[in-house]
Amino acid sequence: MDQRERTVPGPQVLPKHSAMIIPSTQFAINPEHLTGVLRRSGVLGEGRVCDVAVESSRATILSQIIRLRLSYQGVSKAPKYVILKTALSERADATWNAGHHEVEFYTQVAPGMSARFVPGCFEAHCDPDTKAWHLVLEDLSESHFIATEWPLPPMMEQCERIVHARARFQALWWDNPRLGVSVGSSLDAEALQRLLRNFAEAFTRFTGLIGDRLPRDRRDLFDQFLDAASRLAARYFVRHNLTIVQGDAHVWNCFLPRDAGRDDVRFFDWDSWRIGTGSDDLAYMMAVHWYPDLRGERERLLLDHFHATIVAHGVRGYDRRALDDDYRLSVLWQITTPVWQAAHGIPPWIWWNNLERILLAVDDLNCRDLL
Repeated sequence: MDQRERTVPGPQVLPKHSAMIIPSTQFAINPEHLTGVLRRSGVLGEGRVCDVAVESSRATILSQIIRLRLSYQGVSKAPKYVILKTALSERADATWNAGHHEVEFYTQVAPGMSARFVPGCFEAHCDPDTKAWHLVLEDLSESHFIATEWPLPPMMEQCERIVHARARFQALWWDNPRLGVSVGSSLDAEALQRLLRNFAEAFTRFTGLIGDRLPRDRRDLFDQFLDAASRLAARYFVRHNLTIVQGDAHVWNCFLPRDAGRDDVRFFDWDSWRIGTGSDDLAYMMAVHWYPDLRGERERLLLDHFHATIVAHGVRGYDRRALDDDYRLSVLWQITTPVWQAAHGIPPWIWWNNLERILLAVDDLNCRDLL
């Protein structure tokens, strides 16, 4: 369970948000600053950036995505566009942590990967005093696309490509000795109890908000979950068969290559990454976002594909039954997601549907038996 709320799917745009770059991030679009950034990244030689223009800007619930067009002097080959991702002005204060964890991903995780599973990052910055943050990322809009417009699920072939890439990424980090040492942090028993207390408080507020729209049987499920949560977390504390999970792993946080022959799927929006069981991302992708008929048709096939891929990429001692067991447990933990989303101001048109779908999945997969 992760207290960082999952975001609204990537393509979703909230047009009423301001496109203004917050003052604490203005320096990031300075031509001289970007010249230094691109030189340090190895994509710009002796030339320099001489002009920066905002090509487009959109605001999601938690961040602002700005496409910058760069003009150069003394250079013929350099990125024509880059993506600046930063905080919304209304969320840009020292008490709001969204974005900071994604900066950590691009400084801790991305540099240690032997294959490219994420957009290239030219700069990842977080000010320790003001907490202002931003990312300067590779622009993939000409070479990649998002499979569908939210909330339409992708075609099965596209889902297979997404799951295949996620399995390859997770296999790369599977039981890696750097996990919890130099990459990420491992949850301890004290932190777990603190998280569970926070969730219990959030759930109390949630029930006050939702009232009798949450039937007694479903409230009982949450109560039973809270009673059993410390025992359910024992799987995590085994510290074996763990990897890096994205957390916000819906299909709209994924770029597919326009050239179908390229094996170059990229995942983006990493503010919820953590060390966990690989099945957490699969449960979030399918059980939280798909209704029973579609999930029932695809779920097992995609789990088979995921398992075959991680084994093909070096994971050992983790059989197909272990994945099934982890997946059911992950589905059960995902009942916390809509509650966290509501607690952090994600609108009901997101969390209400997530709540309905995940509770249906819990019943379909007999997850109550785990309690």
